[in-house]
Amino acid sequence: MSILSSSAKYDASCASSGGSGAGSAFSSRVPAGVCHSWTEDGRCVSLLKVLFSNACCYDCAYCANRLSADTRRASFTVDELVGLTCEFYRRNYIEGLFLSSGIFADPDIVMEKLTETARKLRSEAGFGGYIHLKLIPGAGEKMIRQAGLWADRISANIELPTDKSLQHLAPQKSGKVILGAMEETFNIEAETEEDRRKFRLGGKSPVPAFAPAGQSTQLIIGASPENDKTILNLSGALYCKYALRRVYYSAFIPVGGPGMEGIPDPRLPEISGSPRSLLVREHRLYQADWLLRFYGFKPGEVLEGSDDFLDTRLDPKTAWALRHLDRFPVEVNRADYDELLRVPGIGAKSGRRIVEIRRSRSLNFDSLRRLGVVLKRARYFITAAGAFLDRPEDPTRIRRILSEGDGLQPLLFEF
Repeated sequence: MSILSSSAKYDASCASSGGSGAGSAFSSRVPAGVCHSWTEDGRCVSLLKVLFSNACCYDCAYCANRLSADTRRASFTVDELVGLTCEFYRRNYIEGLFLSSGIFADPDIVMEKLTETARKLRSEAGFGGYIHLKLIPGAGEKMIRQAGLWADRISANIELPTDKSLQHLAPQKSGKVILGAMEETFNIEAETEEDRRKFRLGGKSPVPAFAPAGQSTQLIIGASPENDKTILNLSGALYCKYALRRVYYSAFIPVGGPGMEGIPDPRLPEISGSPRSLLVREHRLYQADWLLRFYGFKPGEVLEGSDDFLDTRLDPKTAWALRHLDRFPVEVNRADYDELLRVPGIGAKSGRRIVEIRRSRSLNFDSLRRLGVVLKRARYFITAAGAFLDRPEDPTRIRRILSEGDGLQPLLFEF
């Protein structure tokens, strides 16, 4: 448990890690191997996050579990993992399972082990918690169908933004194969949903849902030279083409080379600046991704013209607004919902509240504050019943006031 929970910590494609704690794999203070994820209705759930095995025949430069890494190896059996998951679930340590694995054999064999674990949890152990299974690229359609039958969410990590970088750092992997797994998942989702619709209309027995929480993926940031524009264009295409629920971004953490503690693989680039700068970049990409998914932005709007990287001192929505001051101020009592979403400090939730409340009365700045609008940012871009708090006349001044110290502040969803 100690080895395989530690080996799983580099995969961000379920959610953030639960943190580090001393003692056993599941200490009473901070459970190692537990991560936190959020459901669509906003609930936070704790997941047991482990690998089935950290033995791997691939030698990916960025991976701590690669073939050439000098690390302790371990593997579960299906029954061991089923028993552990159920025991932790009964003790209220966890509410679900995130299960991935090193590629220790043929992809179909590895995928079969993961799927068999989920099947036994559901059909034999009566496990009703959340299950997220990692797809093993190269596994056949039959195995993908089985995985989606037992899991709530499945994911195939694309890892790097271009096939050129993937070939350089992970030569045994293929971008075409990874995208093929995503496409297969998307096609099965669409097929299953159509069958479910037909059966509902016909009043027949329901068709089992296929991965009802959809699919996600992960991109490693900083292990290859691609800029933010390339990354966001890829994310936008994945959302559009394969209906992904989420792209996760993971700042690259250098790991030691074969037999050399702390010395990275020579294929990896030298990391300029402090590790904190990569965390800032990851943070901005998550904010930009939020704009793509919930605010109606296109990748070409978030980064325009010759801009290749996101501003490290301003959130991407404020940076966009300062480039387009001609569109402001927006009158909150008349602007439509899409216009409100473009205002820094007005999020999806507060935007909906504004549209609802103004049907019965006019809104002022006190009303907006109570509705959750962040007036520290919104004040430069809105009027309320014709009144200003501040006028958007000097973008340099606004930028200076709104710039964040080191660019790494807690992620604000209502931005």
